[in-house]
Amino acid sequence: MSLPQPARFASVDALRGLTVAAMLLVNNPGDWGHVYAPLLHAQWNGCTPADLIFPMFLFIVGVSIALALRPRVERGDPPQRLARTVLVRAARIVGLGLLLHLCAWWAFDLPHYRVMGVLQRIGLCFAAAGALALHARPRTQWAMLAVLLVGYGLLLAGGGSYEPFANVASRFDHAMLGALVYQLDPATGRGHDPEGLLSTLGALATTLIGLRVGDWLRRGDRRALWIAGAVAMVLGLAWSQWQPLNKNLWTPSYVLWTGGTACWVLALFNVLVDHRGWPPFGRAFGVNAIAAYAGSAFMLYGLVAAGWLEPLYRHAFADWMTPRFGPYVPSLAYALAFVAVWWVVVRVLDVKRVYFKI
Repeated sequence: MSLPQPARFASVDALRGLTVAAMLLVNNPGDWGHVYAPLLHAQWNGCTPADLIFPMFLFIVGVSIALALRPRVERGDPPQRLARTVLVRAARIVGLGLLLHLCAWWAFDLPHYRVMGVLQRIGLCFAAAGALALHARPRTQWAMLAVLLVGYGLLLAGGGSYEPFANVASRFDHAMLGALVYQLDPATGRGHDPEGLLSTLGALATTLIGLRVGDWLRRGDRRALWIAGAVAMVLGLAWSQWQPLNKNLWTPSYVLWTGGTACWVLALFNVLVDHRGWPPFGRAFGVNAIAAYAGSAFMLYGLVAAGWLEPLYRHAFADWMTPRFGPYVPSLAYALAFVAVWWVVVRVLDVKRVYFKI
């Protein structure tokens, strides 16, 4: 009898890669004052196309855990050894996020250091979802997902407000992290972090949806992806009548709406790439995802610290494009060029079979 091996789905690599490319596009406009609306996050409540990107990545983290870890457990690898591997990798991801924030603090001359962030949240969710994949049965994972959604929803409701700085997630993060949060309100002294500690409960729920979906994908049950996606989106819209769609708070309605959307997108990619043989466009980003994200951030901080970013944008894009096309086109053109530069980098790495893992 052949032992199960970790499956590598080209659709998952492609979707991960396009998600990272979308992160770079949204995070690097030439001019933050002139960005097309779909590329901006909702100011508070609501869900724009940009607000689908980070939950898509966490969803794929869950899918990848299911595809990588469960076959190794079934093959007989000791769960304790795999758990150590998961925790070490999670710690490295968090550590890289802390290093990036240290560089950003220096490059942008920020008023204070920020502890939490995108990579820190990814690392925490990776550790928790990996532990559940190794030590909990599917029924327990579903139960944990339900507990997170309902429990976190009740916590938010019990806080008495969903407004910026006044909600329970912001108050908890400020109490725990003090001035080390993303944003401080000068009028009240309160703090808020869109990737804070308490709202990571919602982000973990997104990752667990991906974990369960990854098991369906591994078994070839694509029909379950379509059905689950529809059910989750309907439930998310229904829940939003009680608690709004909100990325900053990662509300349960936002978890379900974005999780359902991710199910449908993954199902579509599975059909087109894995079954119909479409090219896995974006794969190069997908197999070097963290390297592309971190490397592009280091490049940005270097340009800022050297004083080159503003003149580069002005001379290469704004000065000649703005009179012809207005200020939005050069801002988008710079973002696309930024992504293109990193597409070349990851493509060369992929051709040379160089893959950075942490």
